[in-house]
Amino acid sequence: MLVMILELLIVLICLYIGSRYGSLALGAISGIGLAILVLGFGLKPGTPPTDVIYIIIAAVTCAGIMQAAGGMDWLIQIAEKMLRKHPEHITFLAPICTFCLTILVGTGHVVYTLMPIIVDIAIKKGIRPERPCAVASVASQVGITCSPIAAAVASFVVISNANGFDVNNLEVIAVTIPACLCGLICASFASYHRGLDLDKDPEFQKRLQNKEFRAQLYGTSTTLDKEISPDAKRAVMIFCLAILAIVMFSVFQILGHDIRPAFETGKTLEDGSPVLKPLGMNIIIQIVLITAAALMIIFCKAQPKKAVGGAVWQSGMVAVVAIYGIAWLADTYFANHLGTMQEALTEIVSEYPWTIAFAFFIVSVLINSQGAVVVAMLPLAYKLGIPGPVLLGVLPSVYGYFFIPNYPSDIATVNFDRTGTTVIGKYLLNHSFMMPGLISVIVSTIVGYALTMVFY
Repeated sequence: MLVMILELLIVLICLYIGSRYGSLALGAISGIGLAILVLGFGLKPGTPPTDVIYIIIAAVTCAGIMQAAGGMDWLIQIAEKMLRKHPEHITFLAPICTFCLTILVGTGHVVYTLMPIIVDIAIKKGIRPERPCAVASVASQVGITCSPIAAAVASFVVISNANGFDVNNLEVIAVTIPACLCGLICASFASYHRGLDLDKDPEFQKRLQNKEFRAQLYGTSTTLDKEISPDAKRAVMIFCLAILAIVMFSVFQILGHDIRPAFETGKTLEDGSPVLKPLGMNIIIQIVLITAAALMIIFCKAQPKKAVGGAVWQSGMVAVVAIYGIAWLADTYFANHLGTMQEALTEIVSEYPWTIAFAFFIVSVLINSQGAVVVAMLPLAYKLGIPGPVLLGVLPSVYGYFFIPNYPSDIATVNFDRTGTTVIGKYLLNHSFMMPGLISVIVSTIVGYALTMVFY
């Protein structure tokens, strides 16, 4: 038992150090932990999540090519038009926009382009920017478990199918989207009158006396004057059709008319006919997304070199390395100590299976990737005997990295808010994202769990 605890400490230390360095360090430093466990303690290496990694590569390639074609600019422009049309509702509309953009492109990093616009609208309407900004940053990450092409959803489907829970992408987001929307609406209501209004905030009014600050503050930040080319619009159409095609495969499965091609497995039935197995959705997703990326290059003048330099592709590939290292390290540890963990945890998870949500959340606080949390923890959850519907219901709990405000979208949001109302507190945990983050995750998890109890 002492050795097992020591090995767990090594895993946690590697995750902590990796999170402090961020970016590629999460995956690379996990390699140090893996080397210590395998070469130092003699543990049998686990299995890297290759199926999940392939899906992420396909998704970020497709989304990155769309960004290179200018499609992301058009999506941001559409969002800005809606926000400026109803500025008084910015605290509700801003998180809805960031949430929907994440669902569409599969990554929360689109928030960087929209956040300056949210701040600008809030300031000119006299609304404290912290209110829409904090919940919009949270919403951009909440949307990951609601996107059919996001790593977290793809990982959940692949791992669940391998463990006997037959679920597809559409069935996952049919639970997570309404659950997460309920959580975000509650977080928006809680943020609606948060803090002092700008005209009553003494610190802000003091800073406003500075003429340079005042001029900079009320400058215009907009994408509405940017001309959107027909190629950019065409790229968005191709991207949306690709997502629609993926969803339709799932729809036909649900309706009992599986349109996926089937192939012989090498086995035969009693009558001598071959046993056929449908093509896995993980392969279909990869084929559809890579094909869409190729079509955008050919018909939308998207430059691959520009895609590689874009934020979407770069953040996605960083996620690949992080998931590769973290999941391999976690699988090595859990696989070697599964028997002991089952003895210790089986009683509590059999009586209260929803408590696995606490484990998901705590691991997410250490790992800045929902996809990595799913890949690292979901196999263990299934081996502990927790039913698939329960795990689907508590899926929103894999977002916990707002707790310690070191995630890029949160840090960027603090910097975008020129009024200084969105803050990382003096005591680290008393920051602007804590309240909307906790409300969103708690409500989303409860609603998601209730939905699966009703429909499964």
